[in-house]
Amino acid sequence: MTNDYRYILFYKPYGVLCQFTQDTPTRSTLKDYISVPDVYPVGRLDWDSEGLLLLTNHGQVQHRLCDPRFGHERTYWVQVERIPDAAALQKLEAGVIIQNYRTRPAKVQLLSAEPTLSDRDPPIRFRKNVPTAWLEMTLTEGKNRQVRRMTAAVGFPTLRLVRVAIAQLHLDNLKPGEWRDLTRHQIKSL
Repeated sequence: MTNDYRYILFYKPYGVLCQFTQDTPTRSTLKDYISVPDVYPVGRLDWDSEGLLLLTNHGQVQHRLCDPRFGHERTYWVQVERIPDAAALQKLEAGVIIQNYRTRPAKVQLLSAEPTLSDRDPPIRFRKNVPTAWLEMTLTEGKNRQVRRMTAAVGFPTLRLVRVAIAQLHLDNLKPGEWRDLTRHQIKSL
């Protein structure tokens, strides 16, 4: 007996809504990139965030990856305004208060170099006198605009946000707007 489950990794570009229905003619949606019927995103990325999105028609997998009780990891590369100090990084790791809620502890590190990513269209704003830095943040929860609110709470606003991993799944060689099916090994790891 074969199952008809589909598991798709998609590199969501900036400015694409994580839905298939179009609520405004000026916004791109998943329908503009993925023509596979009856798959739905596992979680979401805001329209101004980029990166890895998993889509499936397997409800049980979708539930397990979205339910905070299971605490699967999501890893982001986050470009922030200015260079965070050790105290700010420690606060992010310990959890910060956003909207009357303390975030769970996170793994946070300052990247020593800018990660290799495709250019964003449109590019982030450039300010000659304000340096930027890249963080790698791994969370086990996904509140609305959480990463952006966390970095702002410690005084370093997010300029660019790219999800690079969901659990054991990674962007690998996908480019913005590209998608591929998961391998058998990746499906087993879910």
